Amino acid sequence: MAAENVLLLPGMMCDARMWAHQIQAIEIPVSVPDLSVHDNFVDMAASVLANAPDRFAVAGLSMGGILALEIWRQSPGRITHMALLDTNPFADSPDRQSLRLQQIEQVLAGGLRKLAVDSLKPLYLAESNRDDEALLNVILDMALDLGPDTFRRQSLALLNRADSVETLTFINCPVSVICGSEDTLCPVGYHEYMANRIPDAELTVIDDCGHLSSMEQANIVSNELLRLFARDPKTGNLHANQQGQNSNNARR
Repeated sequence: MAAENVLLLPGMMCDARMWAHQIQAIEIPVSVPDLSVHDNFVDMAASVLANAPDRFAVAGLSMGGILALEIWRQSPGRITHMALLDTNPFADSPDRQSLRLQQIEQVLAGGLRKLAVDSLKPLYLAESNRDDEALLNVILDMALDLGPDTFRRQSLALLNRADSVETLTFINCPVSVICGSEDTLCPVGYHEYMANRIPDAELTVIDDCGHLSSMEQANIVSNELLRLFARDPKTGNLHANQQGQNSNNARR
């Protein structure tokens, strides 16, 4: 049978607003957990699982994708479908860890807005989306609303996260691996790597899209998720009403 419940896991310094289009498009019960409380993925995943349905599909973008892999490690039997969007299966590099510590200091000293504004366009968005003021304002508002303490906790979780490479080969549900063709934070190669190692994975690369695919190319992401969630978790086949559906402007 198709998915009956869906968890949407936001990226770092994001909340349900990053999944606004998908929440409207998905016609089964959807929840977006609060990921602002814990400073490590083990506790974050345990908290999500404690409040989740018995069986559920999960989609995670960036930090949310890393969390989805930890949720799989803790309770694989409860996940019916998985979508990994613009994310990273590897542990943090020493250089990245050092940068995160510097950023924590900057943010706790009052620099959250400056850090968000300075990094938003060049790092997070495709070139064609960098002047979209409505999109930029939503992303900035999410970061400022979540605040410095959440930035510190989520940065520490990312800094100390486990490598998920070995986990990939054990994922035995239908998986959609999705990324923007212009994602510089989690490039296409990361997603090719994941899709090649997960037994039942399909890769979708979206043109004119950076790191925040659920917002930058919301229609395409929603359609890909609907297509994934319609698959039978036992056979991997699409239900009849989903046969042949493909997304425009996406490359599989």
